Amino acid sequence: MLKKFEKVAIYLEGHFSTDYGKMGIGVLRYLTNPIVAVIDSKNRGKNTNEFHSIERSVPIVSSIDLAISKGAEVLVLGIAPSGGKIPKSWFKIIERAISKNLSIINGLHDTLLPKYKDSLNKNQWIWDVRVPQFIPQIASGKAAKLNNKRILCVGTDMAVGKMTTSLEIHKWSLKNKIKSTFIATGQIGITVSGTGIPLDAYKVDHACGAVETMVLRNSDYDWVFIEGQGSIINPGSTASLPLIRGSCVTHMILCHRADFKTLRDYKHIKIPDINKIIKLYEDLAFACGSYPNAKVIGISLNTSKLSVLEAQNSIDSLESLTNLPVTDVIRFGPEKLGLAIN
Repeated sequence: MLKKFEKVAIYLEGHFSTDYGKMGIGVLRYLTNPIVAVIDSKNRGKNTNEFHSIERSVPIVSSIDLAISKGAEVLVLGIAPSGGKIPKSWFKIIERAISKNLSIINGLHDTLLPKYKDSLNKNQWIWDVRVPQFIPQIASGKAAKLNNKRILCVGTDMAVGKMTTSLEIHKWSLKNKIKSTFIATGQIGITVSGTGIPLDAYKVDHACGAVETMVLRNSDYDWVFIEGQGSIINPGSTASLPLIRGSCVTHMILCHRADFKTLRDYKHIKIPDINKIIKLYEDLAFACGSYPNAKVIGISLNTSKLSVLEAQNSIDSLESLTNLPVTDVIRFGPEKLGLAIN
């Protein structure tokens, strides 16, 4: 629905530098459209590259009107509140944007199109990204018969870099003439790639089938990157198992935040020993021999909260502990992990 030439503004009020701003930061990093402004009054007057290691430099403004003055045509709701509900305070912003002829990209569970469809002009649109576009058949394990490599990022927690890792290795693989593709399963991945499945919007019975359908549709590719979601350890997540089962995964990459000792939202739950987590994911994927014997072939370590020296020390320590290649795909590049897939 988003055309390549349309100019985008990202709403990140109060969350430009928090984990809840991951939708906006993912769009900022990977969307190919021109991005003319980020809305965050706390950081107005600054530029995005002062905060994040993203090549793109975008001015940060305090209001939707200033974003419009810079040419914005589409507003991306870049914050992902817990539970995916739209806060009441956002509706003034949304209604202001619609009244000024902006289209809206909404990645939350609450839908906007039913509420505002009669307020749109003929050139406006609302894209509720988390609305499923098809109802799949129940999964049957057909993907296990494919001869390609199906690569899934799994996590020690939510928001640890699973999508980023997949997209960075996917870009690396294309540069190295590997026929690869990326299957988006969440709101950020769908927004930046233009297609995919909103996995957490499917009924539980349909989740595996939705993943299987997309994997089978992309069976002509040698490498298929399936966007990871959630964590098998997190009590609020049910996404890991349908991704593993639906894809009949062949390769896994474990994603971890170097500064996390406990789960982000559940401080009473400690993150177990990394080697035990690796074994857990491998045992789940293999299921006593029922599915391909998928292995964790490397670790993507998010070191964004560490200094460069601390990051390198953490990588070295984890490589020694696990005997697996470890890298921060943003700081040091994805090549280690790409070569491990070969």
